[in-house]
Amino acid sequence: MADQNSNPALTYDRIKLNVGGKLFETTVSTLRSGGPDSLLAALSNRPFHRDSNPIFIDRDPEIFSVLLSLLRSNRLPSAALRRFSIQELTDEALFYGVESRLRSASSPSPLSGIDASIVDTVRPAADAVPSTFSAAEDGSLWIAHGGQISLYDSYLSYSTAVRTHLDDITSICRVWPDIAAIGSESSSGLHFYNLSSGHYTGSVHWTDPSDPRLYKARVSAVAHSPDLVFAAFDCPHKENGVIVIDKSTLQVSSELTRQSGTAAKNTVAGKLRWLPATGLVLGSTVTSGAFGYSGYIRIWDPRSKTIVWETNEPGSGRSSRFGDPFADVDVDIDDLTLFKICSKSGDLAMADLRSLGEDPWVYITDTNPSMRDTSYAGNSVVLHCYQRQVFVGKDGGLEVWSGEKGLNGTVSSRRQIPESQDQSHEVFLRRNYVDKVENAERGIIKRIEGGGERLFVSREDMEGIEVWESSHYSGAVSVS
Repeated sequence: MADQNSNPALTYDRIKLNVGGKLFETTVSTLRSGGPDSLLAALSNRPFHRDSNPIFIDRDPEIFSVLLSLLRSNRLPSAALRRFSIQELTDEALFYGVESRLRSASSPSPLSGIDASIVDTVRPAADAVPSTFSAAEDGSLWIAHGGQISLYDSYLSYSTAVRTHLDDITSICRVWPDIAAIGSESSSGLHFYNLSSGHYTGSVHWTDPSDPRLYKARVSAVAHSPDLVFAAFDCPHKENGVIVIDKSTLQVSSELTRQSGTAAKNTVAGKLRWLPATGLVLGSTVTSGAFGYSGYIRIWDPRSKTIVWETNEPGSGRSSRFGDPFADVDVDIDDLTLFKICSKSGDLAMADLRSLGEDPWVYITDTNPSMRDTSYAGNSVVLHCYQRQVFVGKDGGLEVWSGEKGLNGTVSSRRQIPESQDQSHEVFLRRNYVDKVENAERGIIKRIEGGGERLFVSREDMEGIEVWESSHYSGAVSVS
């Protein structure tokens, strides 16, 4: 049998590297696991043998040690993100051509609200209290504070800040990957900015030459479809409407609705959602006064500019829980399910958007009676649907409602059909308090939004946005 050392052309499975003066020894298969197009794979293809001199790479040896551990185990060492920023790791991973492996290993686990916990707080460069924010499908984040927007990539690393001409920003919507539509409660108009270049691209104002009352209209909510932008405008004297804007021209194409604003059922929409499966637009608003909560939900067809369905609580809309109007509303666009949270009881109700009627609400019963919330005061409520989960912020507390997962991984719920058809069906879902007591004491929750496998939460008078993720070890049982 020939000796490997006697034949320098015969390759050896192990390879030595000298990175920044520090020696490493690993296997060819480990280096090639970074992908065929990576620098490390190219180095592993060089002819070498047992006595070959180490290959020298003039880079940081400490970060290379982290990346080598990543290639070996497909995980980042637990101390890596404490020693290095994600930007430092990303820069080195790009050099070696293993950035995709780093992204995969550093991405959060699939978001399970029941297992979610705070992993970070993203604070704008100016350490200001965020006025609003927007999360993207890749988990990146735009935070508005004052008249600025700070950008964070999918690693939540700070990218840049864009200064706008507004004094404050209270509405923000990603109408394209790099284009933000923004509005302010203190300035009129809807304004568009290219955040990758920092350039202002245009504005839209709600005007009507035949109606001089329409002036200085401010934006309260924004939504968009692939071709259109929908913006709710509110004039100083309360005349309001939802305006349809053509994305290609940034010009007003039509008015979806116009309301006088003289009553609760005619106030400006505080939320707008476009429903991709139907092409409809859902708007809702909630007002609170001495006599409690009141509000409306309306669904418009932007093609015919007609109301498809509406309800008012309290008011003309019938509800099996009359006297317990909703405090917030949101829609699961994947399941076409509308959710509301009741202002007095704190109960959650759902309605199938495909079969809406006079009273479509089905009230949800928790599968765990010990989790019933009997102390709800109805002071501040925020509702957000994301990835077939319903997140509810009640004052400072955060809870999640989710269905049971079947064998195929889909989320389902158990329905109890009552003997009397005059009673509402009950839907059984699992509810859990996401946060701990110390989390709830951080302040009143003002906004919840999902992005990628993360949940983002802002609180009243709190600097920064909380980042919630599920643990990589959520299935593990701790023994102490």
